[in-house]
Amino acid sequence: MTPRRTVVRRAPGKLFVAGEYAVVEPGTPAILVAVDREVTVTVSEATGADTVVSTDLGPRTRTPHVSAAIDTVGRLLTEHGLPAPPLHLSISSQLHERGRKFGLGSSGAVTVATISAAAAFSGLALSHDHLFRLALLTTARIDPNGSGGDLAASTWGGWIAYRSPDRAFALDLARRNGVGEALRTEWPGLDVRRLPPPEGLALEVGWTGTPASTTSLVSDLHRRTWRCSAAHREYVTAATDLVGAATAALERGDGPHLLHQIRRARHQLARLDDQVGLGIFTTELTALCDVAESVGSAAKPSGAGGGDCGIALLDAEAPWDARHVRERWAAAGVRPLTIRPATQRIEESSA
Repeated sequence: MTPRRTVVRRAPGKLFVAGEYAVVEPGTPAILVAVDREVTVTVSEATGADTVVSTDLGPRTRTPHVSAAIDTVGRLLTEHGLPAPPLHLSISSQLHERGRKFGLGSSGAVTVATISAAAAFSGLALSHDHLFRLALLTTARIDPNGSGGDLAASTWGGWIAYRSPDRAFALDLARRNGVGEALRTEWPGLDVRRLPPPEGLALEVGWTGTPASTTSLVSDLHRRTWRCSAAHREYVTAATDLVGAATAALERGDGPHLLHQIRRARHQLARLDDQVGLGIFTTELTALCDVAESVGSAAKPSGAGGGDCGIALLDAEAPWDARHVRERWAAAGVRPLTIRPATQRIEESSA
């Protein structure tokens, strides 16, 4: 009996370092880092006529991103005159625990890994750029407010500087001229480039244990009169400035200046929270930040806030600070996570 061919693709989760909320505006920058926990998608040929998905993600997480990702690959195959074979997908995730997400971009990671695996199994070779674009076309159909920063981190890995594209333009282009044309055409606002990791600083991650919905928080912000107001423009301007300064600090290896920008990012998020009452800062996230700053470090919520994770950058040469922070986080109800930056995109395999 001939063994079934399988293709395995992995995509890492992510953490926002700076630029949350502002990055949803096309062309506005953010910094993200991929982490060493991933989603794994294994694809083989289905025995029947229909695509079958088995997953440990949980029923509310699997769809609609997996189904939409398969549909996007199918549209591209049709444009190439290729059949879309029925697939068997097996999905496993290190971004959840007993059905609860850590806030590490599981939806983005599963989208990237599914597209990469399904395309490879079907005979399509994708560059990083084309993989990202297919993933963004997929997620923008589900949530047009999403920036795509999680997809970029899952695609390229490492530390990245990211500017979001005009998602409405991309969706309209794909709808009018096809997915292939959308892959070839420049998207206004889009820019992704790698950054060096911070010198002399170690990333620590704390989880509040309370899952939060980025989609709900960002959508809520879009429904409020704050958006397009003077306060909104001021926030985007300030976020753009601090992200630019943090990017420059990473590029020249200036740890103290990077810490200063992370503190600025925390205060900008707090000001946004005060203005619109989104609930970005929970009691646990506030404690996470305060504990890290008590040892001279910098910390902030990572992503939309409201729960999930926070990050801290600590002196890499002072392991006692890290132990102290972890102990005090645990006492405040914040669980330290054993997470490190993923230095590069995880290798792919097939058999």
